[in-house]
Amino acid sequence: MLAATVAVVLFGLPLAVAVTQYAQIYKLLDLERLADRAALRVAASLSDDGAPSAEELRDDATLTYLSVYDHDGAFVRGRGPDPADRFVDEALNGISAAGTDRDELVVAVPVTHDGEVVGAIRIAGPTRALLWPVAAAWAGLVGLAVLAVGVVWLIARRQAVKLARPLEELTEAAQRLGDGDFAVRLAAVDVLEIDAAGNSLNRTAARLDDLLARERAFSAEASHQLRTPLTSLRLRLETALDGTSEELRSAVTAGLRSAERIEHTIDELLSLARDTRSDVAPVDVGRFVGEAVQQRSADFTAVRRDLRTVIEPEAPHASVSVAALRQVLAVLLDNSLEHGAGTVEVTVRDAGDVVAVDVSDEGPGISLPDSALFERRSASAAGTGIGLALARRLAEAEGGHLRLARPAPPVFTLLLRAADPH
Repeated sequence: MLAATVAVVLFGLPLAVAVTQYAQIYKLLDLERLADRAALRVAASLSDDGAPSAEELRDDATLTYLSVYDHDGAFVRGRGPDPADRFVDEALNGISAAGTDRDELVVAVPVTHDGEVVGAIRIAGPTRALLWPVAAAWAGLVGLAVLAVGVVWLIARRQAVKLARPLEELTEAAQRLGDGDFAVRLAAVDVLEIDAAGNSLNRTAARLDDLLARERAFSAEASHQLRTPLTSLRLRLETALDGTSEELRSAVTAGLRSAERIEHTIDELLSLARDTRSDVAPVDVGRFVGEAVQQRSADFTAVRRDLRTVIEPEAPHASVSVAALRQVLAVLLDNSLEHGAGTVEVTVRDAGDVVAVDVSDEGPGISLPDSALFERRSASAAGTGIGLALARRLAEAEGGHLRLARPAPPVFTLLLRAADPH
C-alpha cells in the first residue's frame, strides 16, 4: 500500500508539472494570436499618429487587458504599464515577446504598416484566471491517483486475506508438529513461497512420523522377539536351582547362550528398524537354516518335540539380509513351538527364480484367513499378533514374501529372491 502511494506521487508530481508547463505555453500562443488580431485592427490608426478607439481594443471573449504603444514606446491607450516594459521594447524591435511578469502572462507583438513598425500591442492577464484548466487537470489527476490507490488497497486487502489463511495454517501446522502431531500435512495453495515452506514442513513431519513409527515398532517387536529366549532362560535357571552343581553349571552355560542370543536379537532389530544395515551379500540359505535350527534344537528337545531340516543341495543362494532372515525364521520357529504340535520340519528348496523356506509342523491347523493371520494385533489372532506381522514385513522389505502355504497341517513358506549367480 505504501509502495503504491509513493509510486503514484512520484509519477503524478512530474506529470502535474508537465501539464502546467504545457498549459502555460498553449495559453501564451493563444494570447499571441489575440495580440496579432488586435494589431491588425489598430495598425491604420497608429500609422496616422492617431489613437485607436476603445472599441478597437475591446475583446469580450477573453479576460485579457490590451494596451497600445506608439513607435517611440509611449503609452497610448489601454491598461498596460507606463512607461513600456521589456516585452514592449522587444516588440518595437520587430520581435514578438512572451513570458510571465509576477502573476501575469504577458505577450507583446509589433504593429506594422507598409512594412514599418508603427507601434506595439501588449496583452496580459492574471495567471490564476488564464490557467484555470490546469486546476481542473490537477483535480482530475488527484482523482485518478485516489482511485488508483483505492484499487491497489482493495487488491492488497484481498491478497492479504488470501495469504493470511495459508500462513495461519502453516503456523498452526508448525505448532502441531512441535506438540508431537507428526501426522499433520499441508495442502498446496498455489503460492510459491508458502508451498515451498509447506512442502518442507510436510517432509519433516513425514520423516519424524516414520522415525517414531520405527521406534515404536522396534519396542513392540523387540518385546515379542525377546519373550521366548527370556522365558527359556528363566526356566533353565529355576530348574538348575533344584539340581546338582553339574546341572547348575550346564544351566548357567545355556543361560549365557540365551543372553548372547538376546543381545544379538536387539542389535539386529535396531539395525532393521533404523535401516543401518550395509549392502546385502548373497546368503547360503541352506547352510544358514541348518545352523539356526541346530541352535534352536534344545528349545524343542526341552518340550520333547523334534526339529529337523531338509535342504536341497541345488538350492541357490538368496539376496537377503542375514538379520532379516534370522528374525523371520525365529518368528516361524517360535510360532510352531508355541502354537504347533509334533515334529517341526524346515525345508530349503529351489522354486525357480526364488528360494523357498518351508516351516511345517503337525498341529491341528489354522482357521484364520490370511488377512487376519498377518494383521498386527488382530483381535482374532492368538498371542500378541506381532510376530507373523513382523515376519511378513521383514520379508517384504527384503523383496520377498511370507505366506501360509497350507492351513492344515500348517505350512508357512518364505520366498526369497535368488541371488545373481554372477
